[in-house]
Amino acid sequence: MMYKLLKKMMNRWRWSFLPGIFMGSFLNSSAMDSSKQSLPNVVFVMADDIGYGDLGCYGATRVKTPAIDELAKHGVRFNQAYAPAATSSPSRYAFLTGAYAWREGVSILPANAHLSIDKNTYTLPKIFKEAGYTTGIVGKWHLGLGSQESEVDFNEPIEHGPLTIGFDYAYYFPATNDRVPCIYIENNRVVNLRADQPIRISYSQNISEDPTGEEHPELLIMDELTGYHNGTIINGVSRIGYMRGGEDARWDDEKMSEHLLGKTIDFIEKNRDTPFFLYYAPHNAHEPRIPSERFRGKSEAGIYGDVIEELDYCIDQLVKSLKEKGLYENTILLITSDNGPMVKEGYDDDALENLNGHDPYNQLRGAKYSLYEGGTRVPFICSWPARMKKGFTQEQPFTYLDMLATFARMLHVRLSLNNRKDSRDASELFFNEAAKPYREYILTQNNNGAIAIRFGDWKYIPAQENKQDELYNLKQDPSEQHNMKKVRPKIVRKIEGILDKYQIEIE
Repeated sequence: MMYKLLKKMMNRWRWSFLPGIFMGSFLNSSAMDSSKQSLPNVVFVMADDIGYGDLGCYGATRVKTPAIDELAKHGVRFNQAYAPAATSSPSRYAFLTGAYAWREGVSILPANAHLSIDKNTYTLPKIFKEAGYTTGIVGKWHLGLGSQESEVDFNEPIEHGPLTIGFDYAYYFPATNDRVPCIYIENNRVVNLRADQPIRISYSQNISEDPTGEEHPELLIMDELTGYHNGTIINGVSRIGYMRGGEDARWDDEKMSEHLLGKTIDFIEKNRDTPFFLYYAPHNAHEPRIPSERFRGKSEAGIYGDVIEELDYCIDQLVKSLKEKGLYENTILLITSDNGPMVKEGYDDDALENLNGHDPYNQLRGAKYSLYEGGTRVPFICSWPARMKKGFTQEQPFTYLDMLATFARMLHVRLSLNNRKDSRDASELFFNEAAKPYREYILTQNNNGAIAIRFGDWKYIPAQENKQDELYNLKQDPSEQHNMKKVRPKIVRKIEGILDKYQIEIE
């Protein structure tokens, strides 16, 4: 007991006296009260498929996001922030591990894929635990469950999942909201699972007793478009794959946002007296888009805008909860997305037809899955009222792959080169509007592991399949319309030299 108390006191002391620009605001006053000396709570919100132009603070007018806009107004808003990948699993892997996902071949994962993060990997939640935090995840997981030797059995305790890599508490759904199984898992057990309703899933053959979208399209509330969103029908939506059993454990799509929000607030309430790190991963605006009745038809941008405004409501309620508990001032709240948007993908929900002038891409080229800016440039907002007294816009390029090294610096956790991996300290960007670039280049990937590189104002996309190499000056041509490869050979050679050292991993 004495050791734990001493460790906690030491962590608080270290936080208060860290050197450098990141800690500058701590030293403005010689008399700091006890609340300023305490470790800040951290809530990292990873939204799903939210585009660079989907929020009011990034120019949206048809979609209203006042809660997020208010956080941006008083915090720091990044204009050139990148998801590490153009799809979900690789971005989430990179965020939690600080390593490029293409190194391990991580792409979009089914729910029965084995856990993609090795149990011995030094992860973001492990950094927080080392600094004395309680760690939790609520929402989307999508990083695999089970071991390489044994596929996950949803009817038994799940031994390989979020708890394996450093989370103390986990309330999550396994993959995506368009894939089976449509269930929640709390820590290591499926919620509301009954012994007489054992769960089985398959992505290759129909093992379900429920109707499928392929056989009974007349039962669907929205048509499927791809030919693989035609599996078991749950709540009127045909999913990717087939699910049998678990009837009482299945989620209600309309209540999903509110349900996950409730679990988020519960975690905050239970841990209000100790520093906590919460990874909150709502499903908005991933398909199928089924907003609650309160938000259906509310926005001026159709159902696509409805689910984003529902996300903003969740952020509003999260902030209110923090304020009511006296935690808001000393909570670092970050909001971003796992990749760019895709307005029409697996289902025909009339989203594209009813955007009403809303531009999720903010004139950027490409979308989810793409190496162009629309696939990986995302909103990124950080609020910390106790330390950020004046909001500003950060123009330096940034990738949240670097949050592992950045939080390690903030918490004064020493990283070995092996533990740091590909992550770099970007803490100065959060407090200095005039900060200089903190890394020479940023790599992003698509779902197949192909790489693009951001080098200063330049963006280079090596040739894929039948396409040629592409080079763009993002300062002059942010929409990537004019390929400059032939007229800037020196830039190309410089960038190719950087990529050469990744040749083994890329191939």
